[in-house]
Amino acid sequence: MESNNFSIKNMAKGNPAIAGLPFASMKEAVLGENYELSLVFAPKNTLRELNRTHRGKDVATDILSFPLSNSAGEIFINLDEAKKEAKKFDRKFENFVGFLFIHGLVHLKGYAHGSRMEAQEKKFRRGFNI
Repeated sequence: MESNNFSIKNMAKGNPAIAGLPFASMKEAVLGENYELSLVFAPKNTLRELNRTHRGKDVATDILSFPLSNSAGEIFINLDEAKKEAKKFDRKFENFVGFLFIHGLVHLKGYAHGSRMEAQEKKFRRGFNI
C-alpha cells in the first residue's frame, strides 16, 4: 500500500494476517496527513541488526521506530516477535500489531516511555478499538 506520504513494504515471509488494520488512518490520526512514513514488515535478522546498530542491543525486537526529520520517519515491525509478544500480553495477533504500530507512531511524535506516552497511546488505541 502506498500513498504520497505513506508506504508499507513486506520483507517478511508469507502474507501476514493483518490486512484489516487501518494503518494509514492510524498514521494520520497520530502524525498528521503530511508526515511521511515508511512501515516495513521485516524479518527477525533485520530488526536484530538495526537494534544492534542503532541501540547497541544484540537481540531481535518486535518494533523499532526511527525519526528521519520532524516530518518523516520509519517503523520496522517483526511479525514473528510480535506473535510471541501478543501471547505474553494475552492479545490477538492483529490487535497487538495495531498496538505496536500506535506505540511506534507515538515515539515518532516525540514521546519517550512514561506516563505521558502511555496516555497518548491509550487515546489513539481507544479510537481504533485496540
